[in-house]
Amino acid sequence: MKRLLSYAGLLLLYIVGPARAQQPLTLDEVLRLALENNASIRNSRLEGEAAEKIRIAAATRYFPGISAGGLYFDANRALFELRTPGGDLPVYDGNPANLLHPTAFAYFPGGETSLLGRGQIGYLDIVQPLYAGGRIVNGNRLAALGRDAAADRSSLTRDDIILATSEQYYRLLSLDEKRATLGSYAALLDRLIREVGDALDAGLILRNDLLKVRLKRSEVRLDSSRLEHGRKLAAMALCQQIGIPRDSTLVLAGGWSTAAPPQSLYVEPESVLKSRKEYALLEKGVRAARLQREMKRGELLPQAGIGARTMVVKLDEGPRRTLGIFYGSLSIPLSDWIGGSAELEERRLREKIAENELQNSAELLLLQIEQAWQELSDGWTRIQLCEQAILQAEENLRVNEASFHSGLTALSELLEAQALLQKGRDEWTDARSEYMVKQCRYLQATGRSGDLH
Repeated sequence: MKRLLSYAGLLLLYIVGPARAQQPLTLDEVLRLALENNASIRNSRLEGEAAEKIRIAAATRYFPGISAGGLYFDANRALFELRTPGGDLPVYDGNPANLLHPTAFAYFPGGETSLLGRGQIGYLDIVQPLYAGGRIVNGNRLAALGRDAAADRSSLTRDDIILATSEQYYRLLSLDEKRATLGSYAALLDRLIREVGDALDAGLILRNDLLKVRLKRSEVRLDSSRLEHGRKLAAMALCQQIGIPRDSTLVLAGGWSTAAPPQSLYVEPESVLKSRKEYALLEKGVRAARLQREMKRGELLPQAGIGARTMVVKLDEGPRRTLGIFYGSLSIPLSDWIGGSAELEERRLREKIAENELQNSAELLLLQIEQAWQELSDGWTRIQLCEQAILQAEENLRVNEASFHSGLTALSELLEAQALLQKGRDEWTDARSEYMVKQCRYLQATGRSGDLH
């Protein structure tokens, strides 16, 4: 009985497993999985967390520095040794006249005294910086800037993942569309083979005409095999992109969304330039270079602080003593001014380089926006032309079919008309897929990545 239940369970997994794998995925679901599972996204989040830790560490510089330590020593010889010889010492009898010529003496045996042969010292220091040339403030600003830059880089990574995933989604969707179109073409040829076969049996056409149709059908089978192989690879690539087990039978839900005309998406390039994350990063680069120059300048300025030290001292056989010290410090780096001024000029030049890069990159970003708009407009024009070509190919096929059945058109012309319609539909599918990708690129180029899904 247990063995029977085990077989039943395996059979249930076999049935349910493929059904679960075949669950269709929409574009929103694909993008959600990509953002959750992609390794680059996870690494960008970790970089953001690391930048936040650096900012927290920099904020501690505002608070007093606390340090503690201790020392124990036991020397083989005392650091100070004092020997006192023995002898008679004069005794004062109360008469000042006898100071120079004492009459009474006391014997002093002499001896040795040693100091600092053994000791224990413990201390606790608290130092509060009062002025450090602005390095603490600018260091915290630089750390906060690094955290914001990490967030911008994470956003850029997210946009790139969305764009790459969208491209793979539309590529797979176009292959599904081509598969359906190719299937319709194959059905059309199968019907034509039956009609030509009947005509051959009736002696109306030559056998060569039937061979032509069968040859075309064989070409369609080859195209279908190539398409299935390409779709299999595209499906596995999309699975890897969104972080799920590879499944060559991945199914996409729905069909093509209605493509919006480019005019509805247009914005002035200058109005969206500063919303680009690349521009924000370049601006932060200029600010970072300025803060680094200020921090170098702070190294050449005086530094002041106050502190307190508590010490617990026990030397030799003496009692344990507790001492407290309060102090103030002032440091002026006189010898660093010559070399430091050259380094300060080097930081100023790097700040200028960052400003030049910002200006040059801004022009390149504007050019990129304009290029993305031109490609989007061209993509829309291609869709319109493909739709017109399909209408003409459909009409051409209708006329050739009627003429063929009336005996006015050769079979080769009918096959050519069918092939033209098939080619037109495939080009229309490619045009729509490319237009959706170009739409994503234009939205990203204009700083509207949030509208990608």
